[in-house]
Amino acid sequence: MKNTIEVENLTKYYDKFLAVDHINFTVKQGEIFGFLGPNGAGKTTTQRMLTTLLTPSEGTIRILGHDLRSEAWEAKRQIGLVPEESNVYTELTAWDNLMFTASLYRVPRAERAARAQELLETFGLWEKRDLKVENFSKGMRRRMSIAMAIIHKPALLFLDEPTPGLDAQSIRFIWELIRRMNAEGTTIFLSTHQIEEANQLCERVAIISHGKIAAIDTPERLKASFRRAQSVEAALEPEEAGNRPGLAALPGVTTQVKVGDKWRLYTEDPSALLPRVVHYAEERDLRLISLNTLGPSLEDVFLEITGGQVGVVQNSVDASEFDKQQKMRGKR
Repeated sequence: MKNTIEVENLTKYYDKFLAVDHINFTVKQGEIFGFLGPNGAGKTTTQRMLTTLLTPSEGTIRILGHDLRSEAWEAKRQIGLVPEESNVYTELTAWDNLMFTASLYRVPRAERAARAQELLETFGLWEKRDLKVENFSKGMRRRMSIAMAIIHKPALLFLDEPTPGLDAQSIRFIWELIRRMNAEGTTIFLSTHQIEEANQLCERVAIISHGKIAAIDTPERLKASFRRAQSVEAALEPEEAGNRPGLAALPGVTTQVKVGDKWRLYTEDPSALLPRVVHYAEERDLRLISLNTLGPSLEDVFLEITGGQVGVVQNSVDASEFDKQQKMRGKR
């Protein structure tokens, strides 16, 4: 499979500060590639270099076979960029925004109107084509940003934090749009803070920390490599009984975290911890409402790699989801 992006020893200094430290990675043609990192890790700087907005201090970037040092224009013609901050012209109508962007990308004049109409209909904005964008909601403006970025049908689309602050319906629409575009052949480079977004959409994920690529693999392989982030989750009745130090003191428990009405006990050996939790409840005449084992989440992996605390932010998983996870593990 061909590579759409090839990065070799990419480096960026700001005066004496090393923001990106000789990183190497590739993005395969036709994949959705996630790029994760905490604030200050070098994530934004890297994407700005990939999209020609920033000149590297050292290293090589090839986009669709073009070296950005000598063939930047050839590469930019095939790139679409949706920045984190909206780039729509609020004083213009939706229609005028698309027609102006089409002219910038040199879309043939005879094709511009047809493409603009197709995108506005796809994005549910056709009826509002003559409204100024200043009257649009945040979700509608985000749709406009994406429509403007893809009006020239780019082979590679960069998405920088596409969904923060949007309602659930808008997020679902953008996720489905990303999947549809990818199915039609567009390579997606997704820079995001939303761990679940990367988990749902990306075929591979790179995690950057302190200017270096700390890990790069599929979400499932990354999760499988962090056995110490496995956990047992228990709901006890009465609920306050689980707040005793006894649960955290059970052999094999490394961290105890409150998640809603449940206690999550991190351990490297869930099967050994399960009977200990049952025995703990029986000794104290507590009722076990639920008892589940959970594998590591992508968020656990991210926090471990970037120096965060495992379990600080977690999504609860109910018994039905646990059953699905167990069935999937049994098929591997």
